[in-house]
Amino acid sequence: MSQDRPTFQPVPLHDSAAEPSVLRSADNATSWVPMTGCPAGFPIEIFEPAISQLLYHPEYNSTLILRTEIISESGTSIPAETPFFQGYRAIRSIHRRLLPRRPGRDQGLEQYCTLYGLSNGDSDEDMTPSLLVLTPIVDGEGSLPYYHPRVSHLAFRYVPSKTPTIQIEAVPLPGTPLDINARLYRTCLALLETLHRYGWGTMTQYKKRVLHDRVVPRDEYQDLYLVLRERHKHLVNEWHEVTDPLKHVFEDIGIATFLILLWKQMYKQECADEINISLDEEPWKSWPRPPAGFVDLGCGNGLLAHILTTEGYEGCGVDVRARISWAHYPESTQKNLRVEALDPTALSQPNFSHLDLVSGVFLIGNHADELTPWVPIIATLCHASGYLSIPCCAWTFDSRYERSREVPFSTGMDPDEFADSLHLGGDGGNTSSYSHYRIWLASLSLHCGWKVESETLRIPSTRNWALIGHAWSSPEDAEQARKNAVDILIDVERRGIFKTRRPEGKAGGH
Repeated sequence: MSQDRPTFQPVPLHDSAAEPSVLRSADNATSWVPMTGCPAGFPIEIFEPAISQLLYHPEYNSTLILRTEIISESGTSIPAETPFFQGYRAIRSIHRRLLPRRPGRDQGLEQYCTLYGLSNGDSDEDMTPSLLVLTPIVDGEGSLPYYHPRVSHLAFRYVPSKTPTIQIEAVPLPGTPLDINARLYRTCLALLETLHRYGWGTMTQYKKRVLHDRVVPRDEYQDLYLVLRERHKHLVNEWHEVTDPLKHVFEDIGIATFLILLWKQMYKQECADEINISLDEEPWKSWPRPPAGFVDLGCGNGLLAHILTTEGYEGCGVDVRARISWAHYPESTQKNLRVEALDPTALSQPNFSHLDLVSGVFLIGNHADELTPWVPIIATLCHASGYLSIPCCAWTFDSRYERSREVPFSTGMDPDEFADSLHLGGDGGNTSSYSHYRIWLASLSLHCGWKVESETLRIPSTRNWALIGHAWSSPEDAEQARKNAVDILIDVERRGIFKTRRPEGKAGGH
């Protein structure tokens, strides 16, 4: 059993009875203020990998920061703006740019981030970093954005001793409050707690439970999401459902962003190379897309289909009943929303025909309820070009999923190895029923001939795991995959439990 992280025990260092170690500038011209500190709980060798997470992922500690971009790194060229200290030697300098999550409200900011080691007169080689100083780059008339504390320098320091400590020190701007209720102190406290957590996690080789950006690069997703959010955020104020508009609008913008970039990646070989132009010029209008469009199975309020069609993607949404929202979309969207009930068991019939389920279509199952397990089967039998499934309620083919009853389909791999290879969250003995359901769905996808990938989407939902049927696992196995899918249909029909839901209202009227 893993050992618990030591309790975080911070101590305010400014204007207190504590006698902290204080950073001293080489020229004694700059006064550093110790803000807060705590027992480290990890050795000095852990400081650099722990602090690197704050260096390269500042967004983990601030919801106002989107991400950071590294402009340059150097172990020899140290900027003149970098402070120098008694007893320390600069080892490496990183020039980074912080990108705000709301560029219309907050400005970006560049920083010099300098790592130092304790100087003992020896060579810089193999010197262990124990100090990081962040220096915002602001001209004489510039100002710091809100998400950055009011300091000209901020330092994270590992202080070796019998009981090693980590502490944060600063050079506050004139007039900045320093008491424990002030924003600067609270910011330093949050940063210290993060470093304490990262240090312990690094030392114990903590494995992150959720990994994002396995399929679509984070930077591309974030940049496009910001553009699409601005284009569609008006829908929050035009919401006609009883559900929460903030959640649903921004969630579907996120899913649409992911799909657009996924399609760009999946179908690149079938289309002309991308022209490198600004996102403001709507380059996705000419990006690769599914050869036969998309079908959103169980589209609900139709918002995802609306966003995609508005951005120039061909496709439709189908559901067993129309929603209030449908009548408020423009005619270009309404014509692509249809009331109908799909009977998956009919796909095995030789004369089956469906206007939208044609070869090359891309299927979307976004919280599709009882249709969720049918998505890879439908995709196989209609020769789809791929699919995205975001499971919510756990269903098998004709009943609710029961962890104790359902056995994953054969994958040719150890179950834990299979779950770990796709990062399905199913390793270990204390996994949830939802984790087991994802593993079952992924094994079903392989059984139906698909090369499956998983992604934890950046959307405001606890049900944000996505399974992607990316390509056929092997063209030679296509006939066997189809046979596997048909065998499932035959077995479902034999049990006689599955019933197709009847359309509600005027079918075909939307």
